[in-house]
Amino acid sequence: MTMFPGFDEWDVPVAPGVALHGRSGGSGPAIVLLHGHPRTHTTWHRVAPALAATGHTVVCPDLRGYGASSKPEPDPEHVVYCDRTMAADITALMTALGHDTFAIAGHDRGCYVAYRTALDAPDRVTRLAVCDGVPILEALERADARFAERWWHWFFLGASPHAQRVITDDPLAWYRLDEAGMGTANYRNTVAAVTNPLTVRAMLEDYRAGLSVDRANDAADREAGRRIAAPTTAVWSRHDDTGRLYDPVSVWQPWCEREVRAAVIESGHHMAEEAPQQLVEVLAASLGT
Repeated sequence: MTMFPGFDEWDVPVAPGVALHGRSGGSGPAIVLLHGHPRTHTTWHRVAPALAATGHTVVCPDLRGYGASSKPEPDPEHVVYCDRTMAADITALMTALGHDTFAIAGHDRGCYVAYRTALDAPDRVTRLAVCDGVPILEALERADARFAERWWHWFFLGASPHAQRVITDDPLAWYRLDEAGMGTANYRNTVAAVTNPLTVRAMLEDYRAGLSVDRANDAADREAGRRIAAPTTAVWSRHDDTGRLYDPVSVWQPWCEREVRAAVIESGHHMAEEAPQQLVEVLAASLGT
């Protein structure tokens, strides 16, 4: 059950009272991999070592509130768990680890932190891969009956006063984690996370921020004409919703200064667990320097 052979495991302070847990390994230009909901950094256990073998330093943190990272008290405005705050965590982490610049890839909720990092720290981010997602503002503006049917959880997690009680009553029934598909060690790490009520609280705050402050920040950036400077690749799973709901490249293109590249992974939603070798090849090609 050994994960991440040769990687260092750490807890790095990134803000007052907040430390990120994670692993890093390899040598060469740095690449940050950000997980989605409800996963932790161990979702990358089949990807990170192989990506490191291509000549990169690979950094895999648990996002604030997720996994074994700190879970600070939420605030009424949801700023504590917004993407801008989480992006600041990532730049502080990379500074602490000694990396002035880095490529970044994010999947699912990690996708939003990744593109926010690229927008807020253009001098730090060299390349960007956004996996199974479009900008939050774009998703909400396009929300229709089909979106509501497939992504109803956005509004339950982000708006319902009952969500925390429902999930914490039986988190394993709610999340339906697949040990065989995930790998036993990754499964156990994720179970430990989602059965912690403070993790559930933090994950709900992430969604609440998405419907409020993250949406507002996206709108302000679009109004100001701010765009992502780093070369960007839009990556999506063939057997998941992103490519069915959108033409991801056309959605991302107005947000980016350069032409957006595309890559389709032959998997369901959890691409790092289902198609790791193909994802390694895509990330090495899109994030390599």
